[in-house]
Amino acid sequence: MTDLKYGDVSDRLDGHVALIEIQRPPHNHFDAKLIEDLADAFEAMDKDHDCRAIVLASEGKSFCAGANFSASVARADDEVAATTSRLYQNAVRLFACAKPIEAAIQGAAIGGGFGLALVADFRVVSPDARFGANFVKLGIHPGFGLTYTLPRIIGIQRASLMFYTGRRITGEEAFAWGLGDVLAEPDRLREEAMKLATEIAECAPLAVQSTRATMRRGLADAVRAQTDHEHAEQSLLFQTEDHREGVRAVSERRPGRFKGR
Repeated sequence: MTDLKYGDVSDRLDGHVALIEIQRPPHNHFDAKLIEDLADAFEAMDKDHDCRAIVLASEGKSFCAGANFSASVARADDEVAATTSRLYQNAVRLFACAKPIEAAIQGAAIGGGFGLALVADFRVVSPDARFGANFVKLGIHPGFGLTYTLPRIIGIQRASLMFYTGRRITGEEAFAWGLGDVLAEPDRLREEAMKLATEIAECAPLAVQSTRATMRRGLADAVRAQTDHEHAEQSLLFQTEDHREGVRAVSERRPGRFKGR
């Protein structure tokens, strides 16, 4: 058994399955540093011959409630844009991982946290999970490659519905839509994710990785191109009054009073 630590990310290899855990409870808000640490952990397992599958999980109430915009709203627009660019560069590293990934999703997977959940090949979700692409409620364009990855999984109509409205769906709805692959009660969530990872790890590893590379061929490059576009759109919208109002509205749990400027 191997235990490694990358900032707020722990990495434990037990047999042929690695458990990579985000440790920023209760909501596991991410920033550029956290995504970089996750990418470092993923790459370490890519290089470890004994690792054949990865389970991505989080401590606390939420899988990942996205970026903490209320903490960054006071920062200059150009600083936010530069940080977002660095974040997306490391997000592409996650998508470039060669080993199969199973994510255990409890609670909120919102915004960029939703995008992080879609790095995985499979998602084990609890009924209390909530998925939301709430970017329009914050007055910005979707990011983290979601405009590429989400339609690929649930279809363009359902993805557009989530993007245009910012609405959230439950774990049960996600399972019905094919966004979740296994539905498990909260007390069995991680157990079911490890079970799926172990089933994969029992197969011939070179064959699994070869098949996965074919199934995900071009994915990292497509996400890189898409995040470049998403970042350009977000950089413009970060400077708007609507974005500042969106952050206030979400923080105050009220509808935004947007003015289109």
